Amino acid sequence: MANNIQAIRGMHDILPDQSPLWQYAERIISEVLGSYGYSEIRLPIVEKTELFKRSIGEVTDIVEKEMYTFDDRNGDSLTLRPEGTAGCLRASLEHGLLHNQMHRLWYYGPMFRHERPQKGRYRQFYQLGVEAYGMPGPDIDAELILLSHRFWQRLGIADKVELQLNTLGTIEERLVYREKLVDYFSEHLELLDEDSRRRLHTNPLRILDTKNEGMRELIANAPELTDFLGSDSQAHFKSLTETLKTLGIEFVLNTRLVRGLDYYSKTVFEWVTAELGAQGTICAGGRYDGLIEQLGGKANHAVGFAMGMERILALMETLPNLPIKPVVDVYMIRVGEQAERISMEWAETIRNELPGLRLQINCGGGSFKSQFKKADKSGAEYALIIGDDEAVRGEVGIKALRQNQEQQNLPLQQALEFLKSRF
Repeated sequence: MANNIQAIRGMHDILPDQSPLWQYAERIISEVLGSYGYSEIRLPIVEKTELFKRSIGEVTDIVEKEMYTFDDRNGDSLTLRPEGTAGCLRASLEHGLLHNQMHRLWYYGPMFRHERPQKGRYRQFYQLGVEAYGMPGPDIDAELILLSHRFWQRLGIADKVELQLNTLGTIEERLVYREKLVDYFSEHLELLDEDSRRRLHTNPLRILDTKNEGMRELIANAPELTDFLGSDSQAHFKSLTETLKTLGIEFVLNTRLVRGLDYYSKTVFEWVTAELGAQGTICAGGRYDGLIEQLGGKANHAVGFAMGMERILALMETLPNLPIKPVVDVYMIRVGEQAERISMEWAETIRNELPGLRLQINCGGGSFKSQFKKADKSGAEYALIIGDDEAVRGEVGIKALRQNQEQQNLPLQQALEFLKSRF
């Protein structure tokens, strides 16, 4: 016998008992985004490889090591999207959304990176991205942070996350700082680990974000980017922090927060938690005004963030009481030839009258006892019971499955009124 085929390593199934939590979180997120006036955009999973090389940078771990890239039958190099910002900008440029316009957009779906799988890090992972175009001021930066903070409040995890904030200044200011940083680290090559040495002349700011504890003192004594910022960058960041303070949003200033992609400028932020081990960043983003030109568009303003759903849900699972409803509200038990014949019609009548009710009808036969076991296992609040006697009388038995109540038999119309009063 052939071996069973299993899922690809790092690409996991979301099973039926897990999907209600996903659906709950996705519903809350959609509601919050709608309350701020953001519109959904749906993007292809596969893009031209050049898009990511141009946006993320060829000398990055994502492009060099992590992308799923292949040649199609026409010889074009295509890539499964490793992130969503580049695709969202590509679509906005292609369809003329950035011409003298402002847009607030969001997208959601699977991303792909060939990394070493571990808890909270998968090769196929789900990500929400939120992007805002055409707005230069710190007010839109503040709005995105407020929006993400509202996510945590609605999802019940606000007390489990911390906002870390920094400014990277403009690209020109950062280039000057970059030279000083290269000079500093070059004087201490013997203290750099292999990864940092590799980054020294390609992306030296990423050295500041190292997790190597042995380099902590070296990083602490490195030049500060804030010393190289111009008045405009300083004013932008000051306005943002004052707005957050006024609105009661607590944050930690992290001058070593640089983000992994070169296209960021001015504001960068991360929401982090101490409850998920090494994978502690659940949401990250910032301003990336220069990326639009990199992709062939006219100079414009852009800011956004992305959050990993697996990490959000892992954090929600630490809550003592998850607000998740069972998949089924009512389970219909039916035994007997006449009962089986009439019950489907009655079930459709109930669904017509209560379109939001989740009613599952027993299929496949079975005794009353076995069907009651299925009803209990479904998580339903009530069982509707139809035997041949009930079918003849036009009645439905109603039995509470989670409370100690006597069963009652009611005519179909009264049973409908009973269900309307409960759901």
